[in-house]
Amino acid sequence: MPVARPKKEAEPASLSSDDGAPKKPNAENSKIKRKRQSQSCDACRARKVRCARENPDDQSQPCKHCVALGIPCTYEYQPKKRGPPNLYLRRLQEAAAAAAAGKSDNKNDEMSVSPVSANMSPPRTGISPSNSHAGPSAFLDPSLSSMPSSVMTQSRYPISADSFHSQYPTMSGLPSPTYGPPRSPGSEDGPFSPVDQFNTYPLYNWSYKHQHPPSGPPPPPTALVPLSYYYRPHRLEEVAPRETISLIIALFFDFVYPLTPCVHKPSFMTDLHTHREERDPLFFALVMSTIASTLVQVPRSYVPMERAAVRKLAQNCHEASRHISVASYDPPTSMHVVIRYFDTVYHFCEGHDATSHAAFGEAAHIAVTLRMHEEASYEGLDPIECEVRRRTFWLLFGADKSMSILLGRPICLRDEDCTVHFPKELDDEYISATAYLGQPPGKTALVSGLNYISRIFALLGEILVRIRVDKRSPPQGHFATARLEEVQTLHARIMSALVHAPEPLQLKRALPQSSSVPKEFGGAGFRQATFAEVKDFFDNPNASRANASNPFLVMQANLYVTQQLVRFVIEQYRDELLTSLHGSVDESRIAEEREAVASELLNILHSIPIQSIATNGPSLVHKVRFVASTLLDAVRKAEIAPASAARAHAYLWDFLSILSEIERNYLLDDDRDGTSSDGLLVPPS
Repeated sequence: MPVARPKKEAEPASLSSDDGAPKKPNAENSKIKRKRQSQSCDACRARKVRCARENPDDQSQPCKHCVALGIPCTYEYQPKKRGPPNLYLRRLQEAAAAAAAGKSDNKNDEMSVSPVSANMSPPRTGISPSNSHAGPSAFLDPSLSSMPSSVMTQSRYPISADSFHSQYPTMSGLPSPTYGPPRSPGSEDGPFSPVDQFNTYPLYNWSYKHQHPPSGPPPPPTALVPLSYYYRPHRLEEVAPRETISLIIALFFDFVYPLTPCVHKPSFMTDLHTHREERDPLFFALVMSTIASTLVQVPRSYVPMERAAVRKLAQNCHEASRHISVASYDPPTSMHVVIRYFDTVYHFCEGHDATSHAAFGEAAHIAVTLRMHEEASYEGLDPIECEVRRRTFWLLFGADKSMSILLGRPICLRDEDCTVHFPKELDDEYISATAYLGQPPGKTALVSGLNYISRIFALLGEILVRIRVDKRSPPQGHFATARLEEVQTLHARIMSALVHAPEPLQLKRALPQSSSVPKEFGGAGFRQATFAEVKDFFDNPNASRANASNPFLVMQANLYVTQQLVRFVIEQYRDELLTSLHGSVDESRIAEEREAVASELLNILHSIPIQSIATNGPSLVHKVRFVASTLLDAVRKAEIAPASAARAHAYLWDFLSILSEIERNYLLDDDRDGTSSDGLLVPPS
């Protein structure tokens, strides 16, 4: 039985003469070698046309095409060295040949061509309509991993969407990337469940069940689809109905966007309505990451789906985005940074701590590669691109400082390395691709909240740098005194950081600032009423959303809680410096300052509606938990602690139980509780 032979043993069936007429091999012309075509000029090579020179061997004479086009005729192209052989494909060939040889006795007439050699036959440039609904066997076929470059070459995939229609087949000519056997409503597995209907991009679904025939050998092992396969035009309907996606995008702009304004709403919505995702795969990845991060940040009552279906949709949207974006890193764009930031938030809310840190690392390094931290790199960019880059960078900057203080991580984006300006305080509708328009007088831009929180994180970065430097080399004498003066200056700056905030961001305090905590801040009645309000907010679709949809109330909670966090860190280090200088500190003064922090934090939490606090999600909970746990330890260690301080810390701990209930309600997994791990990343949201 004939089997596949190595390539070097193959013999051509015929030889071609210079005029294109076929010749049969014989004793005379077998020794005649075909004369190689002389090298074409660079322009003809790029256009893939025959180079027309009167004397083919004279490269000093320009070809007729270059003369007609009026362009220089050059010969600078250098052929590249051929790469190593495909050993994996060779092993497949040998295995198929051995299997075919073993069955030659009873299947000589059926196996005249080996399976692998058949798979290696040149494929058509398009896929026939009859194969457009191929099942998993077509999707997982090993031939996909060995497609010739004429069909799928990774270097030909552009980042922009200018040339997709001319290079790629239509959507109807591609198999649906679904693992597992296709099921129909009438199959034995029953109808589609709400969870399975979004199962499209298999990152976590490696347990594919092969359907073996009743008898006979199992099918050959399948190969994974190359990543370049996913970088192609997609339709949103592949993942979920467009109505569902439109609802989730609306929730994003209502509840998530005020804290993370890293897209330009008018152009984003225009691209969505014009189906840009069907021309630009990277935009499809951006939409998918936006949906995934939104589903884990809004209360489940906002999405009319079962919790399991919401979690499955979020997971598959993230998988779709990841499959596409990992195949398109070069050249990097700001869209890559936004996608990775959304992925960071998604994994953080899902409790995937290490994956969340990895996504943040990708986002930060791509941003640095684009020099988004340097103001000089923004010259020549259009206004929309400038503002998206600035907003995204400062979101990453704040997340970096949150990790540094709450997790004890090194600082990646140091303030002294950054020269980029803060985003312009303009709403998106006043920013176009050609110009900045004026913000109407008296109207506060949403991005102002990001600017003020970025200033607070910049102060946190300054104190953290000093703490880390002094830990390695503690200051002594005059150096310690100078450091103490710097820390005192930072304390004054953080206390006045929000004094000049615009009126919508000013906190309407429940009680005047004081060092004592009123009794109405605690008690069983307050806890019960607040717990009932939180439950109604998360579970009742008809609950009032006025406070949750007020972006400035939501930003107030983030701003003022973060301010108290930074204040607490500065005061802690100031006390350490005083101890190193004088050998001791006034314990009563420290207890009073700790009580003031607890009282102020309680006042902030009571001054903002619980729905607005809940909209901030788990990130706010971790900030309050960090301060509350450290304050409680300080009270236990203090020999002299006033009763008011103990009461303040007890009330703050009671409020933290409410915040933990908020954190628990954001989990989409019923099997997990609301406890936090030690490795959580806290994005500035």
